[in-house]
Amino acid sequence: MSGRDLFCQPRRFGRGAALTLVFAGVLVAGAATGSLPDGDHPDTSGRKAAQAAARTGTRHDDVEKAAADAMADGKSPMEAAERAVSRSGDRWGAVYSEGEYQEFQEALDGEYTGVGLWARRERNGRIEVTRVQSRSPAAAAGIRKGDRLRSVDGHRVDGRPITEVVALLRGDAQDAPAGTTVRLGLERGTRAWSETLRRARLSTDSVTVRRLPDGVTVIRIAAFTKGSGDDVRAAVRQVPADGGIVLDLRGNSGGLVSEATTAASAFLDGGLVATYDVDGKQRALHAESGGDTARPLVTLVDGGTMSAAEMLTGALQDRGRAVVIGSRTFGKGSVQMPSKLPDGSVAELTVGHYRTPAGRAVDGRGITPDLEAGQDALQRAETVLSGLGDPS
Repeated sequence: MSGRDLFCQPRRFGRGAALTLVFAGVLVAGAATGSLPDGDHPDTSGRKAAQAAARTGTRHDDVEKAAADAMADGKSPMEAAERAVSRSGDRWGAVYSEGEYQEFQEALDGEYTGVGLWARRERNGRIEVTRVQSRSPAAAAGIRKGDRLRSVDGHRVDGRPITEVVALLRGDAQDAPAGTTVRLGLERGTRAWSETLRRARLSTDSVTVRRLPDGVTVIRIAAFTKGSGDDVRAAVRQVPADGGIVLDLRGNSGGLVSEATTAASAFLDGGLVATYDVDGKQRALHAESGGDTARPLVTLVDGGTMSAAEMLTGALQDRGRAVVIGSRTFGKGSVQMPSKLPDGSVAELTVGHYRTPAGRAVDGRGITPDLEAGQDALQRAETVLSGLGDPS
């Protein structure tokens, strides 16, 4: 399983009558979601979108009725909705608690409550720390990249899905706010020890920029949180005129579609970014004019590149703006619509899918890079950029 952020994959439920549209990643701490600029605001994540779209109204009605009936009988609406979603055959349909949605909304605003760890599950089932956020409780405790996470509050995590590990680490937004503690069992080489960390309010570093010795600028987008699109545009403006750019989308599980579209506007002079359908009705997303269309650009992707990140990759690839290097992306391009249930929980069901500017379906297929690469992807990118020459 490829690495996933432990906090930066939120979903978001729209306020009022508006629904929320999301090109979502796999649920880890919740999948990253977003909203589209049109009147429809569906949520994306899932497969079998066409079939699901044809029966969305019925399935939403079924789930909402099951929840309402359960509440009238004094039972759990959320549990009843989960059973109804399971019976629907919607692989990526899901039900989330009110607390989970609160976390999603906060994370999309660039903040979250947690300890500052990223992790992944290895092939042997072990959970390995892949990144520690600076100035976080985990960093203060001396936890490092490569450490093994063995337990959370006494619960062994080996072999568990990363989603469950995240749930243990973060707790529920209502029951585990900033200031609450979580005890981690850790291992580094032959050393095994425990740390009790206090959860804190942290800011996500969704966009980071670094300059390589050869003058190439690497812009990494970890997730499309609020403001990340403008951060990308600002970063591009700071790149020297003779410098190439590597847009690193590896491990990016998605985010706000509007932010991904804004990021596309940094490299495109208007035009189509993606098309999508909701219950058979076609919509389109367009970049703003004025983007940098001349500077050499390489985009890095892998199996953890999903949803809105795949949408951006497809747009840059189809329109000949970037050379895509890495491995096939995850393949998550379906549209889901959320429904709020009587107890405040939210059910999300698949209603459609999106396509790249050339009409390619991403869901279940992913995007094939122009050049295959693994650990040497960044080195390959530098080589390609050197061959593209001076953009002037």
